[in-house]
Formats: sequence, structure tokens, C-alpha cells
Amino acid sequence: MNYESYISKRYLVSKHKINFITIISMISVLGITLGVAALIVVLSVFNGFGSLVKSFLMNMDPHIRIEIISQQGFDKQQEIYSALHLIPDVKYYAPFVSGKVLAYNGGNTQVVNLKGIKQNIGNDLYSIKPNMLFGTYDLSDRNGIPHVIIGLTLADRLESVVGDTITVISPVGIEQAITQFSMPIAQTFVVSGIYSSNNNDYDANFIFCNLSTGQRLLGYKNKVQGYDVRLNNISESNSVESILNSKLDSKLFSVNTWYDFHKELYMVMNIERWTAYILLCLIIAVASFNTLGSLSMSVIEKKRDIGILRSMGSSEKSIMKIFMYEGLLIGIIGTITGLLLGYFVCYLQIHYNIYPLDPTRYKIDSLPLKIKASDFLFVSGASMLLSFVASIIPAKRAAKINPLEAIKWE
Repeated sequence: MNYESYISKRYLVSKHKINFITIISMISVLGITLGVAALIVVLSVFNGFGSLVKSFLMNMDPHIRIEIISQQGFDKQQEIYSALHLIPDVKYYAPFVSGKVLAYNGGNTQVVNLKGIKQNIGNDLYSIKPNMLFGTYDLSDRNGIPHVIIGLTLADRLESVVGDTITVISPVGIEQAITQFSMPIAQTFVVSGIYSSNNNDYDANFIFCNLSTGQRLLGYKNKVQGYDVRLNNISESNSVESILNSKLDSKLFSVNTWYDFHKELYMVMNIERWTAYILLCLIIAVASFNTLGSLSMSVIEKKRDIGILRSMGSSEKSIMKIFMYEGLLIGIIGTITGLLLGYFVCYLQIHYNIYPLDPTRYKIDSLPLKIKASDFLFVSGASMLLSFVASIIPAKRAAKINPLEAIKWE
């Protein structure tokens, strides 16, 4: 241990007395502790809510969606197969059709999205089976009547239960039906199951049916609207999107990731997170100003000591180190204590639910938290940086003290 760090410790923790400067230093440590702890807890709450929202949205969304946007694209679907087969991260992919329809049951009508998918990918690609509340996952066509799966909210609005029949009217050919006084395309379905995905958009607005039935109702005939893709690792979505964009003609196909489906929501959540981070850093900044004040008064109080050290051969750099070490020591103590306090609060919430939520009003029964190591690194880095900056000015003032005048007048 060099003498600069030893002296800085003695200056910070005096064994003989507790004076005003020591009290201000304690307040500085307490301020940094509370600021760091608040940042850890708030960022963990944002992480928890972010993961929760993401899990709700990703419950039924694919990781990547490839849509055919040009008539020529229907004739070049083999390019999609070839591109997907060359990407090892692709786990499942399947064709789909989707479009707006009018659902009718017993006088209740709702404009919803009808999505035609293959029967065997309901669990692998869309996680429908794990979210089934009533009935069974069945999109088969029995006795000429196809079966559908509907969301819980939509079932409530249509006043429909498992086994009921609902009528779906397609907008395809509606203009011809009006001008020629013919019936629009309609289909009667049997409700085979009701799901709840915790995603209000899907639960209230989506009906899942067999792909062939969806193609006929939505006017695709034997064509498909696009392909939904699920990856082995969702974090590879952007790299897979880049690969697909490089292999597929952008004039024929569009490629979007799970982030693009709800881009505005994710952007708002990210902005809120960074805003909270910046605002709570101000708490640490205020504590750092206290550090600046306590070090400045310490420089005045220790003026005679500085003069003696300089007369004994200490350089200006060494004097600067003493007071910078003292400022950093305040930052280190406050930061470590704050990290431990923040982690402790998060631990209590995760394991003992000290802040419960009403499950009848919310989809969850406790405030969600998710601890990330990166948050600890960013918060401790910001805290130490502010402590370092606060110690520069007093340290420079101490280094500039004239040793002769300090000894003479002190």
C-alpha cells in the first residue's frame, strides 16, 4: 500500500473525532448508496416488465415473418425454402394466410383476423396448445364443417363456448356480391377450443383455422401469404433477418422480426428505461456534489498537513492522489453498499413478494423483477465516474497549495 492511499483512508475515517467534514462525507456515502440501490431496483423492475411484456407478445408471435408482397413472389416461393434450409438457426417454419373477416354468432358480430395455419404446428410455432383453456386443439374438417380455435376475449364477445357454431363472412368478392346481388363467401365453423395467451390482441381478435379453409375464404386459392419462422435462439433474429434479406428479393418478399411487430411499444419501453436511468443518476450526482464539498473543506482543514508533506518531498501528483483516492473511496463504499442493498431488495421481492399485486386486476400477482449483471456494471460505472469527477477539482486545489505559506500561516 502506498502512502497516498494510507493517508486518504486516515483522512476519511478519523479515529479521534467526528467533525462536520466527516458528517458530510457520511452523507455523501449515504447519498451514493441510496442512488445506486434505487437505480438497481428500478432497472430490475423495468427488466421484469420488459421480459413479461415480451413473453406475452411472443407467446403467439413468430420470431421472423416472411411475407410475399408481389404477384411474382407467389411463383418464387422455392427461394424462401432454399434460404431457410441454409440457415442452421431456423427451428420451425410454416406457411400461413391471414385477413380480416366478420364473425357472427347469435346476433353478436365482431371484425376479427382469420389466420389459416397447418394443424401440426400449433404447438411448435405458435404455442397454442399450452394456452388452451377449454376444449382441444383441433383444426380438422369433420363432416364437412371445419373447426376453429378462438381467444377467450373473443369467445366472451361472441357469447360462444366450445361446441358452438360461428359464421365467418369473408370480404373477398364482396363488391361482386353487391353488384350481382349474390351471397358473399361465408363459412360455418365449430368452436373446438378456446385459448388465453395473455396477449389481448390475439385473445380478442384472432381466429385460427386450417390452412386450406383459410386459403379458400381469403381468396388465396392454393397460394399462401407468407411463412412464419421460429428460431433456436431468439437473439439471432437480427442476424437471420440480414441473411434472408441478402438472399431474397426485397421487391418480392418482406422480412420482419418479432421486434418489428411491436416496434413502437419496444421503443417506448426502451426510452422509459433510459430516462429512469438518467434521472436516477442525478441522485448519485447530488451525492457527488456533497463529496466535492467535503473534499474541498478537507483540503482547507488539512492545509498544514499538505504543506508538511510537500516540504518532505511529496510532489503535486502525490497530493492530488491523496484527495482523489479519498473521493474514490467514498464512491467505492457508497457504490458497493448500494449494490448490495439494491440486490437485497430485489431478492426479497423475487423470493418473498414484499410488493404483491391484485391478480384480479392485473395479469400477475407480484411486481416483476429481473436482475441483470449488465445493470450492476453500468450503475457502478456511472457511480464511480461521478465520484472521480467530483474529486478532481479539490485534488487540484490541494496540489496547488504553496507549502511555505501553508506552514507559515498554519
